[in-house]
Amino acid sequence: MGTTVGVGFSDHRNPAVAGKEAALAALEGAGVSKPDFVFVFATVGYNQPLLIRSIREATRGAPLGGCSGEGIITRQTVVETNFGVSVMAISSDELRFRNVVVTELERGADLAGERLAAALSPFLDRDSLAGFLFADGLVFNFDSFLEAFEKSLGRFLPLFGGLAADNWASRKTYQYHDDQVVSGGISCVLMSGRGDFAWGINHGCVPVGTKRTITRSRGNIIQEIDGVPALEALKDYFEDDWKSQWNKTSLNLCLGFRTPEAIKGKYEEHIIRYMMGKDDRDGSVTIQSEAPAGTDIWIVRRDKELIRDGLQEISRRILEKMDGRKAKFILQFECVGRGKVVFREQEKIEMIKSLQDDFGRDVPWLGFYSYGEIGPIRQLNSFHNFTSVIIAVY
Repeated sequence: MGTTVGVGFSDHRNPAVAGKEAALAALEGAGVSKPDFVFVFATVGYNQPLLIRSIREATRGAPLGGCSGEGIITRQTVVETNFGVSVMAISSDELRFRNVVVTELERGADLAGERLAAALSPFLDRDSLAGFLFADGLVFNFDSFLEAFEKSLGRFLPLFGGLAADNWASRKTYQYHDDQVVSGGISCVLMSGRGDFAWGINHGCVPVGTKRTITRSRGNIIQEIDGVPALEALKDYFEDDWKSQWNKTSLNLCLGFRTPEAIKGKYEEHIIRYMMGKDDRDGSVTIQSEAPAGTDIWIVRRDKELIRDGLQEISRRILEKMDGRKAKFILQFECVGRGKVVFREQEKIEMIKSLQDDFGRDVPWLGFYSYGEIGPIRQLNSFHNFTSVIIAVY
């Protein structure tokens, strides 16, 4: 039998209709009536429980994992609207998928890491290949989570994924686990069995200022830069309307941290961090990983040509590792800061279509625009912003 995969998409505004349409198209593509596993990514205009219920009914209760995104990416379809849902149906006697969920991320990312490791451990085996992680992008601290997760798990498990998004509203994101739709949680899918995977990561950002230094912080909150409140230190880079247009400001400019020595040579000069929130009372900004005092940072911006060139480099690296073998399916986790806020619609579609064509026009492809991306560098699970993370399973 091997592995058969189908992908379906719908932009119908009725959640019951949209879910059913996308699911049935995925089943038809896979040539099955009930798949072994289902990935789902959807935008937030839908009644989320009704949407997931319709997908579960159409796929006859197959295990399901995924999350909400700012937009959806499938083969030759790139949609950044409030109404879009895509389903990937997988049937395989080579690969196994087990899904788990944890909730209440607000109790601490470290505790969530411990709980997720405990939930995942019974399903880990010698042939476990990778985990796919879909966490709430509004409350997640990756560094705190990862330290506790890996310590509790007791082994290295490559992690890929993206943080759930809500189309710039920054109010509520959704994580999917079978019939459940939760917020403030993590949906995780473990992939095991006979297979391999190759991946690539690129951010396409360049520094626009001189080095600065974090002088006071708490966890993932940067309180002071160069001895003054963070917003005060950064405001010269911002446009005049930055206080009322924070989403626009934080997408145009973000923070670059020096790439750790452990992964230098395998990554670009800086790791990028999105300033997901600010506090006008104390002038602090919040990112999605730890920000220790004494850390050097740079203001960086996106470069369209570097983004295009980076996608070409991703496909070159993946295809080189695959060495002529064909992908069973491909997952793409793309930052919201690399979509319609940078590229015109046709530019964006042509750029992603060119990437997809590199792998063959019949390879099933599913992705979403996220609030943060996850993918390993060497043997180090890493968190990224303003990146494209692409994984080909073959």
